[in-house]
Parts: sequence; structure tokens; C-alpha cells
Amino acid sequence: MLEYLERVLSSDDIDQIWSCHCETMRHYGFDRLLYGFVPFRTQLRKFDESDALILNSHGPLYVDRLGEPDIFVANPILHWLESHEGPLLWSQLNEWASAGLLSQSGRRVLEVKHQLGATAGLTISFGGLSKRALAWISLCAMPGLSQADVDRIWDRNRQELTVLNAATHLKITSLPFPSSVTQLTARQREVLEWVADGKTIADIAELMGLTTATVEKHLRLARETMRVDTTVQATVKALLQKRLFYPVVPVRAGTPSRQPPRG
Repeated sequence: MLEYLERVLSSDDIDQIWSCHCETMRHYGFDRLLYGFVPFRTQLRKFDESDALILNSHGPLYVDRLGEPDIFVANPILHWLESHEGPLLWSQLNEWASAGLLSQSGRRVLEVKHQLGATAGLTISFGGLSKRALAWISLCAMPGLSQADVDRIWDRNRQELTVLNAATHLKITSLPFPSSVTQLTARQREVLEWVADGKTIADIAELMGLTTATVEKHLRLARETMRVDTTVQATVKALLQKRLFYPVVPVRAGTPSRQPPRG
């Protein structure tokens, strides 16, 4: 475990971290992983692709199918994530379904997951960042393993699995937020950084050698890029996504799937 932690904590490349984590989880019996991180939500379950980092080793069909609107909104794992922290063994989902505690649409989500081969596994919800954040990882068991097998794997390796997944999550969230959507321009980043430093529009105009009208234009464009209504929201969101005071992270070919969260 120490070797794994050293590799992850010394890397600043999300792709490398994700590859290392997938490889390590296979040793515990989990060959398909789905990690989701939403650092900023303006309202409960209100986010778009620019707000989410999704790392997926299932393949595109899995997230595309579970991302269909009627499936996505009914996903019982997503509902559980919004108010819980820690592990959710999928045996609990089966118990809820058997007890009639899931809606018809919720049971349909489980059917779709089973059709896609996600029959056994667990989900870990991470907390501690902010009330506006949502983060989790779902570990899907290898074919041939039952949910009872997963429950036993968890009982035997609870501490290691908790530490390894939490460390990976914390490392990823310490890095600048990669995004496949429109990036802030250098000027937009600079004006928001000055706002974060407490400067007024007049101050920023003087510091940057611009007119106040030009500063206001850059702030308006920054709000549009961040898909928010106010400069305060744009600044907070950019800070939480580590888009300010950090190097810009380009999106490279081969970057893992980054799509709206799927449970």
C-alpha cells in the first residue's frame, strides 16, 4: 500500500493516477471503476458538464446509458450520495428493492446496471471539501464475483480500500480542474484573480492598464464561460475548480471520459 501511495502522491498527472488506481483495484477484485467529482453546485443536482470530472473505466456505453435523463434522475445511488458519506455496498440497494423502498424508476435503474454487467460492487461517497461539492467512486466487481463476494472483500479489506480510494480522491482534488469545455482566457483568469484578491473594478483597471469598461467586459465573459450569473459565483466556482492561481491544464488526447456525473 505504501508503494501505491508514493506513486499517487508524487504524480501530478490525473491520467497516470487513474491508471494506477484502476490497476490497484483489480487486485481486490474490482475491474471497472467510475469516479465522479463535482466541486461546485449552485443548486441540488444542478450541474452541467463543466462542473464535473468523471473518470470511467467501464467504457462509453455504461455512462451513456446511465446518463439518459430518465435513468439519471432516478438513480438511487445518486440520491444516496447527496446526503451520505462513506461506503454503500450494493447489497443495500438490493435490500431496498426487495423491501419495496425503491420507486419503479429506481428499480429500473438497477435493472439497467445489471444489463450492463454492473451486478456487484460498492460505492464510496467522499465528504469534507464543501457543502457544494459532490464526490464518489463506484467499484464494480469482476465477472463471476457475486455481491456476497464483494461484501466479504469489503469486510476483509475495509481499511485498505478506504485509505487507497480516499488518498486517490484527495490527490485528484488537489490538482487544477481539467475540463473539455471552454476555458477561461488569460484575461478572464487575471480579472477573477484580482477579484479574489479583493480588488474593485477600478483597482483592476488601474493594475491591468485597462479601462473599467474593458474590465467589466472580461468579467461578463468570465461569467458566461463559468455559466453563472454573478462575478462572486464565477470567482468561487473558479477557485473551487482550481482554475485560478494554478497553471492551466490542457485537455489531451486519450484523457479519460469527463462527462456529467452518472451514479
